[in-house]
Amino acid sequence: MGTIGVLLVVQGLTYLEQELDKRYKLFRVWDYPQKAKLLNDHATTIRAVVGSSNAGADAELIDALPKLEIVSSFSVGVDKIDLVKCKEKGIRVTNTPDVLTDDVADLTIGLILALLRRICECDRYVRSGKWKQGDYKIGTAVAKRAEGFNCSICYYSRTEKRDSKYKYYPSVVELASNCDILVVACPLTEETHHIVNREVMNALGPKGVLINIGRGKHVDERELVSALLEGRLGGAGIDVFENEPHVPEELFGLENVVLLPHVGSGTVETRTAMADLVIGNLEAHFLGKPLLTPLV
Repeated sequence: MGTIGVLLVVQGLTYLEQELDKRYKLFRVWDYPQKAKLLNDHATTIRAVVGSSNAGADAELIDALPKLEIVSSFSVGVDKIDLVKCKEKGIRVTNTPDVLTDDVADLTIGLILALLRRICECDRYVRSGKWKQGDYKIGTAVAKRAEGFNCSICYYSRTEKRDSKYKYYPSVVELASNCDILVVACPLTEETHHIVNREVMNALGPKGVLINIGRGKHVDERELVSALLEGRLGGAGIDVFENEPHVPEELFGLENVVLLPHVGSGTVETRTAMADLVIGNLEAHFLGKPLLTPLV
């Protein structure tokens, strides 16, 4: 399969890049200062695009690649891929679900614990040398943790899950009004863009905590900043932002937030498994076998 051209549009994925290079004629988009020249010279060779949650395949790129057959994304989120255009042109689309679920779930619990137990603040307190000067009180009520920590669980989704044992609320506002910790973990669509808005944050209230490990655009970031600064929201643990890698500077001085650089799936094992899924989907496609994780 060495004659098959694959366009890699995301940097920093060393293992994936190396494995793709072994199997295909790899075109790294950053090697071409003039993208138009890359597309003009190699459009008929490129049959696959590999992207991630930060870079994918928009309509312009898809139209510029007449031989494109598949877009394989190193992520669960595919909002950087024009799925409608892909469907119109019969282009297959894959992502990397399931292999990252445990790591993201672990990180979610870590964010909750770090925020409510003020772990980062305690760390800074110890590093400052103030621990030697007197007593230190946690001061933040420890919320009930997930079901394994005897937490009561409730949820919102587009439809009620009849086989679920957890309490369902028909709107995010009602859910936020009845929980201490609101975890955002859903696909990014037009309906879920800014699904956490001012009304939801006010419903969570000054003792409520927001955890976002989904997509940055799920949360209205301007409203989040205002809610935290004004004390209308108790705290936030955020792994994803609206305009990554930009983070609102107003958050940097707050003690009731934990800010992470989109590392929910950031372990060697999981990133390797995600890369293997990307490669497996490409190999299955070009060998005429069923795709491992087809979306389109």
